[in-house]
Formats: sequence, C-alpha cells, structure tokens
Amino acid sequence: MARDAVETHFTESVAALTPGERRDPGLPIRPGTTLTGARCRDLFEVQVASRLLDIAARWLREQGEGFYTIGSAGHEGNAAVAAAVRATDPALLHYRSGAFYLARSAQAGRLAEEGLRDVLLGLAAATEEPIAGGRHKVFGHPDLAIIPQTSTIASHLPRAVGVAFAIERARKLGVPGTPWPEGSIVVCGFGDASANHASALTGFNTAAYCAYQGLPLPVLFVCEDNGIGISVRTPRGWVESAGHPLIPRFRADGCDLPEAYDVACRAAEHVRTRRAPAFLHLRTVRLMGHAGSDVESAYRTPREIAADLEHDPLVTTARLLVEAGLAVPDELLGRYETIREHVLKLALESTRRPRLRSAHEVMEPLAPRRPAQVAARVTRRAPDRAALFGTPPPEREGPLTLSQSINRTLTDLLGAYPEAIVFGEDVARKGGVYGVTRGLLKRFGAGRVFDTVLDEQAVLGLALGSGVSGLLPIPEIQYLAYLHNALDQLRGEAASLRFFSNGAYRNPMVVRVASYAYQKGFGGHFHNDNSVAALRDIPGLVVASPARPDDAAAMLRTCVAAARADGEVCVFLEPIALYNTRDLMDDGDNGWLSPYAPPSRWAETHVPIGRGRAYGDGRDLTIVTFGNGLRMSLRAAIRLTAEGYGCRVLDLRWLAPLPVDDLLRAADLTGKVLIADETRASGGVSESVMAALADAGFGGRVARVTSKDSFVPLGDAAAHVLLSEAEIEEAARKMLG
Repeated sequence: MARDAVETHFTESVAALTPGERRDPGLPIRPGTTLTGARCRDLFEVQVASRLLDIAARWLREQGEGFYTIGSAGHEGNAAVAAAVRATDPALLHYRSGAFYLARSAQAGRLAEEGLRDVLLGLAAATEEPIAGGRHKVFGHPDLAIIPQTSTIASHLPRAVGVAFAIERARKLGVPGTPWPEGSIVVCGFGDASANHASALTGFNTAAYCAYQGLPLPVLFVCEDNGIGISVRTPRGWVESAGHPLIPRFRADGCDLPEAYDVACRAAEHVRTRRAPAFLHLRTVRLMGHAGSDVESAYRTPREIAADLEHDPLVTTARLLVEAGLAVPDELLGRYETIREHVLKLALESTRRPRLRSAHEVMEPLAPRRPAQVAARVTRRAPDRAALFGTPPPEREGPLTLSQSINRTLTDLLGAYPEAIVFGEDVARKGGVYGVTRGLLKRFGAGRVFDTVLDEQAVLGLALGSGVSGLLPIPEIQYLAYLHNALDQLRGEAASLRFFSNGAYRNPMVVRVASYAYQKGFGGHFHNDNSVAALRDIPGLVVASPARPDDAAAMLRTCVAAARADGEVCVFLEPIALYNTRDLMDDGDNGWLSPYAPPSRWAETHVPIGRGRAYGDGRDLTIVTFGNGLRMSLRAAIRLTAEGYGCRVLDLRWLAPLPVDDLLRAADLTGKVLIADETRASGGVSESVMAALADAGFGGRVARVTSKDSFVPLGDAAAHVLLSEAEIEEAARKMLG
C-alpha cells in the first residue's frame, strides 16, 4: 500500500466527518470509557506524529538519506499502552512501537520535537541519535526506561522476564542502585508472527512457571497482532490460543483508542497489583506494507489491503474527537499538515547531522575495557570473610582441585558482591552436576543461589534481565553443547546491548559452562562437546578457558570484576575432565593441584583479560594450547625436555580476546610453534592462532594438531576423534627432528 493512498484516505475520511455536540474535554470521550477527551486529543497528536515519522522514513529513503523503513502505521494504538503504564516502567518495544515511544517521551515531560528528533536521527543513522548513536534504528532511551531491541523476533522476551524477575529480587535482597522504582512493571511488545518463536515460548513458559510457584514476576506481554508476518498470514484466532494457559489474557481492538486504553489499564493494573504476568492481545492493522521495499500487492489482495485501510486508527480517533465536538475536520486536517511540514523539516535537518566516520567510532562502545579499574576490583572481599568460610579458610585447606578452587572463588565472590546471584539447572540443592556449586545454597540462601527451569534460553534471559537491572548474574550452563540451544541470547542480546545503546545500557554477566570432552567416554556428544567457534566470533564477548586451579580462581575474579567495572559479558569455560584431576605425571604427585591464594595476594596473582601463561624456558619449540590440551602438552614437554630438547608451553587461557602479544613473544623465542588444539580442525581455535601469527608476519615454522571434524561418540570410540597426548608428542618430535 503506497503512502499516498494512506494519506489520501485519511484526508478524505476526516473531511467527510460530521461534528457532534461539544463534550466537556474533562469527561470520557464516549460513554463507558475512562479515556477523557483531553487525553484522547493528546494521544491523537502522538498517533499523527508516529504516522508522519513513517511517511518521513520513506521520503528519506527516496532521497538516499534514510536507511530504515519498517514503520508503525496501523499500530498507533500502542500509544494507549504507553498511557496506561508509568513513565518509569521498563519497556522492551516492538519495532512498530513508534506511538508508544512518542507517548512515553511526552510522559517524561519532554517536548514533542525531542521525541520526533530521536527517531529521525535514527532513520538517518546520525551519531547524535540518543540511543544507538547511528549504529541502528531502534526505540530506546536511558531517560525513558526503554531498553533498545535490535530485532524483536521474540529474542527479547526471555530478557523481559529477567527484568521482571530482577525488579522483585533486587528489592528482596536490598541491593542498591537498581534503575527501576519499586512497584515497576515490565512492558514487552512483539508481533503476532513472533509469538511462534521458541524464545517467545521460553518467555511465556518461564513467566508462567514463576507465577505458578508464587514468585513475583510483573511482566505485561503485549502482542500487537496485525494478522501477518511480512507475507505469511497468521491464522485467524491463533493469537487468541497462543501464549500460555496460566497467564491471564486481555483483548482489545488496537484501532479503537478508548478500548485499547481501558483494557491496557486493566492489564497493567493486574500485573502491578498482583506482581504476576499478563498477556495483552492488541488487534491492529498493517498499513504501507512490512517496509518501504515491500510490494504488498504480491501477496495480499486489493480487498485485504482496503479492509485494513478502513480500520486506520488515525481515522478512528479523529472520528471520536469530531463526534465529541472536540474538533472539526478542518482543524484536524490543518493540524495534520502542520505536523507533517514540521516532521519533514526535522527529517531534512537530521540528514545534515554527522554520521559514523571510522571503524573506531563504530566499535567504540563494543568493548570499552579499563584494565586498571578491573585490577582494582579483583581485591574486593567480603566484609567478614572469617564468618563466610569458618575454619579453615580456603587458603589454609592445602592444594585444591579445579572444582574446589572454583567453588571457593564463587563463595568469595558472593560474599564480596551482595548483588551477585548464582543460578542454573541443578546448581542449588544438588550443588551442580559436578559439585562445583555445592554448599552455596546453604551459605547464601535461595534468594541468591537457585535452580531454574531446564531451558538455556530462560537461564540466559534471567541473566540478561538481571544484569541490566543492577544485579550481577553468574549463571551456569550445564554442558557446552547445551549453550548452543540459546546462542542468540548471547549473540543477539547480551553482546550487542552496549553496541546498540552506545554504552547507555549494559548487561554484565559471567556465564559458567562445564566444557569440553575427555570424560572417559561418558555421555557422548552432548556431554563431550568441543566446539567454541560460535562463541569466538561474537564481537566483544570475553571467552575464558582456565585449566589450572589457581588460574581458574584468578580468572573468575577477573571476569566478575570486568562485568561489574565495564559491563563485560564473559563466558567461563571449565574443563570437566580436569575438575577433579590431581596429578600431572605420576599417580600421587599432586602436580595438578594448586593452593588458594589469600586475599593479600589477589592483586599480585591477578590475571588480566587477554594474558597467557608460559611454562618452561626452552628455545627449540613452543607448544601453544589451552584447556585439556595444557595437561597433555605439559606431559609431552616434560618427556621431551628430559631427552634434551628445549620446549616451552604457552597456555592461552583466554580464547577471546586471544593473548596475541604473549603468543608472538613465545613464538619468536623458539621460531617453531606447535598448536595443540582440542577443538576441531575446522572452526577451531588453532585457525585463529595461525591467523594471528601470519598477520604479525611470523616467519617461523607453524604446525597444528587438533581433534577431528566430528561429533564426539560414546565410549572408547571418543579417543579416535579427540586430540591425544601421543599426537602432540609425535608432532613435537617431527618439528624438533
């Protein structure tokens, strides 16, 4: 549907209206509603402005000066939802929520021009746009409690549930600094097609699961149902059946402003007073197609397009005002033209504002790391550490295993950061499948250590919402293979928030993952996964991979400090096969154990992000490795050293960012590099190590040994596809010989 047809229909329809007897603007706009005439008129102005932003978006695109044309035309009834909630209620909006955004901006006391300019600067990709700074056109503003969403194909619903959870949990824990006032509710908008997405179902199910158990979770899901997802029709009655049976439903015609307002008020009041979720089904229409490039006539009949036009919410609201005697047609049309002229003028001005001019400017908010501030935070300790641990403290327990070291560090961190929470599948009462979180529930209580539903999207969604709400989440994913079930929560939501909000919002978190293979054939692929490729290409994501107990303690403190200081999103990969390893070379040598550093030594044992660890001082060969490969490489290097060869081993420790400086230094010392990589040959870590060496102009010899490009099978067959100690030693001898 062309914009000319929409504007012409509006003009002709309003011109044909017949004024009614004047009604007091302080009274309801019509019998049976709570929406007053004055409020209706204000919201009509918002609806008109939102429509004209869509007109401007298409005009800018025609001039080659605009870069986004997905509009809100037909959805302007969501202004009623904004009017029904508080200006401080956190909102995660649908991409057709232009009227909601403008209404929220007005609620916050801003001039109408400010909200318009926000959106227009986004359309023009201008750096002065207040949320993404020209990186994307999104609805968001830190002063309006609107958390930006770059793709509302339901990926934000788990986060919205997490925000609702955090509103209540932060209050219960007495954590200061949460951005949401007491009594807030979360507004989460999405489309009818998005309601089918797995992440939407995760959001509904998790909210219902909490409500079923009596846990407060104040989230209002708002489905703006225009009956079509791009070109695919939503079956009639489907949205009425979607959602979750345990979540109360409210239904309204989004083209009828008073009805939408009344129902939205009831839904919001339900959520606010009961601290429980609700589902608001707002029936809308879609005008002007999915986006400016969309040829709607290719998949919709003229009758279908005309039917939507007949339900234009602007015409419906104009009719209300005229029939209530609060406006005459010429007045409304004149106002429309005045706003139109003003919006197009602002649009033209937005094209003259600066745009991003370099890779540095684009990437500036991606990972703004401040190593000094992180180093200062790693020394933070509990006020009464003696009471926290009792006797003896971990530094007096003697050498610890990797599992024990992580457990003691988590205890220290929970004691030092009252806003920290630990959660995941089986982490509380059971203490984790491998016992890593054993005892934490008893020490810190169910408010800070708790089990979740068996859904990785839900786990990460809780972390996303908690992090953006002032808490410090440390979720656990039970196995590395399980993380892939919810990867978009890291890629599309967690890692992108700082980038697409220009640093205004952040969701700090440290995601602990029981990782890698070598579990003596146990469990097959889903318990022995060796793929990290999907993590390493996520911009800004920190990927830690400790192998030694002392490194695990120091690196976990670093990750938590970086999350708190810089809003980092960290994935902490813990080698399962090394959790309870004690020996390095011989039975009983205890060579893989390490003492726990006392707080007085945390500063000197600090491991900065992106720093490796070298073993040995040989000049003949450098073996570069990580994780389980470290133990195998050290064993091979010890045997070779005993034969007179000079070997050194570099433990990368950080897979993103790679410790490139340490890598080049170790490579230059020997001129020969063997990469021992337990991940796969294709897409594995070794590819990036080789690329880093090549990019730096390393002229020495480089070889690699890796696991095969295979899933890990059950039982002894795993040995056929996983990197082995014998393969490392054989390759090392070949390079040395």
